[in-house]
Amino acid sequence: MLNYFLKRLMGLTPTLLIVAILVFLFVHMLPGDPARMAAGQDADQATVELVRQELGLDRPLPEQFVTYFKRVAQGDLGTSLRTRRPVSTEIAERFMPTLLLTLTSMVWAVIFGMAVGISSAVFRNQWPDRLGMTIAVSGISFPAFALGMLLMQVFSVKLGWFPTVGADTWKHYVLPSITLGAAVAAVMARFTRASFVEVIQEDFVRTARAKGLKERTVIFKHCLRNALIPVVTMMGLQFGFLLGGSIVVEAVFNWPGLGRLLVDAVTMRDYPVIQALVLLFSLEFILINLVVDVLYGYINPTIRYK
Repeated sequence: MLNYFLKRLMGLTPTLLIVAILVFLFVHMLPGDPARMAAGQDADQATVELVRQELGLDRPLPEQFVTYFKRVAQGDLGTSLRTRRPVSTEIAERFMPTLLLTLTSMVWAVIFGMAVGISSAVFRNQWPDRLGMTIAVSGISFPAFALGMLLMQVFSVKLGWFPTVGADTWKHYVLPSITLGAAVAAVMARFTRASFVEVIQEDFVRTARAKGLKERTVIFKHCLRNALIPVVTMMGLQFGFLLGGSIVVEAVFNWPGLGRLLVDAVTMRDYPVIQALVLLFSLEFILINLVVDVLYGYINPTIRYK
């Protein structure tokens, strides 16, 4: 297990290097002049050229990439073109609101999704199954921005129960977490149902029932653990998508997180911030997949890593 873990960690470097090259190229293909935006729309051409030289944007792309890569290797993510603050500081200030929102969304989505999926599998082709899958399909089909605006209109504007802007109290997390986690809960419900339906039909389940065990014991002791492996995989992927995919929700609720920071950075062509955020999201996906692989060994002891 330890050797496998170390090999996977060593494999991070080439993956992140490829991501860094692609992101660097794509970012520089964005339309617009970051030097003009940094200097201001009213600045003359001479001022713009001075800003371009100061930011190093007048140098060839290969030279810019080498300089950028050397800084990243030393832990320096650069300086924001928009705020002139260190990118690491910008990310650090926005990271916790995004992480807390993601964790809140993931917790309720997993609990609700697995509960719906298990009940749908146990009562397959009955009304709990039809109701649960109808809710799941609705959660997948409803766009996040539309759901967020609907929740704000009903629970904030009409009823006044929850605030719409800020991240100060637990009430600020309710509507954004529901909006962000709705699709995840729907996916978890469908995936859990499919996994449980397959496990319930196995011989060891019929044997457990033949021994006279209670149905609750059969479901939660014998079926749950065997059905968790594909579900854990989906949980890891969905958690990664939540961390990197909260852009729309944060824009709708004006959430002070990484998604909002990325939107502002793209709007202002803030190259260092865009590159740092995409690298961070890529690293999160890689680490989450590694954690999921390690969890397999704890869920199913028969799995061995070489």
